[in-house]
Amino acid sequence: MDINSPPYYKEGSPLPTTISKSEKQRSRSSSRSSVPSILFAFFSCLAWLYIAGRLWQDAENRLLLSHLLMKNTAERPKVLTVEDKLMVLGCKDLERRIVETEMEISLAKSQGFLKIKQPGFSSGKKLLAVIGVYTGFGSRLNRRVFRGSWMPTGDSLKKLEERGIVIRFVIGRSPNRGDSLDRNIDEENRTTKDFLILDNHEEADEESSKKAKFFFSTAVQNWDAEFYVKVDDNIGLDLEGLIELLESRRGQDSVYIGCMKSGEVVADAGKPWYEPDWWKFGDEKSYFRHASGSLLIISKRFAQYININSASLKTYAHEDTSIGSWMMGIQATYIDENRVCCSNSRQDKVCSLA
Repeated sequence: MDINSPPYYKEGSPLPTTISKSEKQRSRSSSRSSVPSILFAFFSCLAWLYIAGRLWQDAENRLLLSHLLMKNTAERPKVLTVEDKLMVLGCKDLERRIVETEMEISLAKSQGFLKIKQPGFSSGKKLLAVIGVYTGFGSRLNRRVFRGSWMPTGDSLKKLEERGIVIRFVIGRSPNRGDSLDRNIDEENRTTKDFLILDNHEEADEESSKKAKFFFSTAVQNWDAEFYVKVDDNIGLDLEGLIELLESRRGQDSVYIGCMKSGEVVADAGKPWYEPDWWKFGDEKSYFRHASGSLLIISKRFAQYININSASLKTYAHEDTSIGSWMMGIQATYIDENRVCCSNSRQDKVCSLA
């Protein structure tokens, strides 16, 4: 066959497929244009997600700010109305009246117009006197001497109380609470039942002035008596003579009885009876009149006064001068009773030096 002759096709055979040059170019261009579309769609999704996230965050922030605003509004100070101001003034006036009433009650108690509950004395009978005998941890022998001489024990002590006289050894607690000193006193008291133990007082020689406050306060809270008597445990006592003396003063509710004295204030540290507050007694350095500490008597009214005002009462180095200073601030009737001036002689005395 001549190569230059037209092609020969057999009848019934398929026609050959030919792709034109323009079609190939269109195909290549369409494939190239689809890549930017995909990238555009991808970045569009990212942008949509970013915008949606920001909108969500803004909504959360608005909700948080709304809650804070509501909270601040609720905590904002309320504007006081006239009625509120009147209520505040009324409360202040009520508070003032309460304070005035409490002061009046304290004054009435100190003057004996209000009766203090007496948990330690069950009968309705008023006692003549409560006698507190000061003692210490090392004074067991002195207590034995007292019990063997003028101080009743056992049933005799109970019978004396029926006559209106209560006698108790007065002692505080050891600085080391619960030690052998405290246990020995507790054991002795279980046997003799004649102690008044001051649980809130620390027993020490230098704390005798505070002991006086605790004794009178505790005694007047536990027993209702005409008189309250303080006695040292180093003297001898004529008990019947003391009772006779107290009977003669029955009904006198403002008395301060004792062996009245005054004397030089010791200003030199290290000397016996040194007074740290010596400068308060003036240039003469002389004590005011006061009852000697060996035996002194105060009426119920003054015991109540000490009980009510014990927190503010000034104490000095010695208990007798401390009690004397308390009596100076109230209208006490001083009675200089020679029979309670303890000496070696018992003639016309209710006490004697041991």
